[in-house]
Amino acid sequence: MRRHSCFGFLLCGIFLPGILGFPQTNTSIDCDSLLPNYEAEPQTSAPPYIIAVSFDNFEPGNEVQVTLEALGDAGFKGFNLQAREIDGDVPVGTFKITDPNTKGLECHNMTNSAVSNANSDVKQKVTTTWIAPHDARELQFIATVVQNLENFWVGIQSKTLTPTHSESVNATGKSKRKVCFQ
Repeated sequence: MRRHSCFGFLLCGIFLPGILGFPQTNTSIDCDSLLPNYEAEPQTSAPPYIIAVSFDNFEPGNEVQVTLEALGDAGFKGFNLQAREIDGDVPVGTFKITDPNTKGLECHNMTNSAVSNANSDVKQKVTTTWIAPHDARELQFIATVVQNLENFWVGIQSKTLTPTHSESVNATGKSKRKVCFQ
């Protein structure tokens, strides 16, 4: 009887992760290169995913809603999403985790500087909130999206977001409030 229970545990350990949809290895996406630790190469075709943002402009402390969405029925199991300055290679700002399918990541010793999947369920869309830092320049959201262990896309980009300044100086040299309508 003891031999059968050991055999049962062994089978569960080997087959249960695959049945439940979890990869058998610990997979992660690198904060800098945005490459998963898979053996496969990234897809070079146009990604079946988009990154939508709620604003074109931002001020320090603004909250921007960011949505990663599959086009059609593509679905995805994993992702890493960051905000990076144009031509930058480190995340800027922080994410407020609002979707149960997401979790914050620490990149470059900054808590919640990136957001990732909290589970391996197939998702069509995830939404999160990004909080603008005080010193950011023009930026884009950039993502790696994992459909499965063989199919993933690296470097998916949103439109460019531009910082606005809360104070501007008019021709008389007096400061006036700049209003930004969204």
